[in-house]
Amino acid sequence: MASYTNIIMDVPLWLWLCFCWLAAACAAPSGPGPAPPLATVERLDLARYSGTWYEIAAFPTWFQKGCTASQATYTPREDGKLAVENRCRRAPEGKIDSARGIAWVPDPAEPGKLKVRFFWPFAADYWVIDLDPDYRFAVVGHPSRGYLWILSREPFMEEATYRAILTRLERQHYDTTRLLRTVQNR
Repeated sequence: MASYTNIIMDVPLWLWLCFCWLAAACAAPSGPGPAPPLATVERLDLARYSGTWYEIAAFPTWFQKGCTASQATYTPREDGKLAVENRCRRAPEGKIDSARGIAWVPDPAEPGKLKVRFFWPFAADYWVIDLDPDYRFAVVGHPSRGYLWILSREPFMEEATYRAILTRLERQHYDTTRLLRTVQNR
């Protein structure tokens, strides 16, 4: 008989992502009391945001269980949206798993508040809440504060940069003790 863990590991990443985003839409904010609305970046150039981002750390999610070398690639589309491909390796030397979707800015007045869709008709909030002026790192969250990803253009990040991001996240009422560093291949 297959174990529960093996069944979970056999579910495609795109299906986990769909479920995660749907669950995030209903999630309650983390922390002891009500937090103010989550602030996003005031400017976001999708052309500069395009390209590959490596996951440096994230809140643990069941759909990424067993993932290493997680990364996301954003590619401009003719309609102004971004094609999205999330990839990870299942276990250090396991198979590559990927999920494809699209991302877009529903309201140009709030460019940091993107929507992402991996499975029609479900779309979820994908909010850019911290961004390096040179687009060397980005932090993506959800208004519930139940999901969080720290991304970098390189597979590794300097410790001082990481610590500064954590300080800003704590000001945004994130519980940074929940973050787990992502194993990236050298």
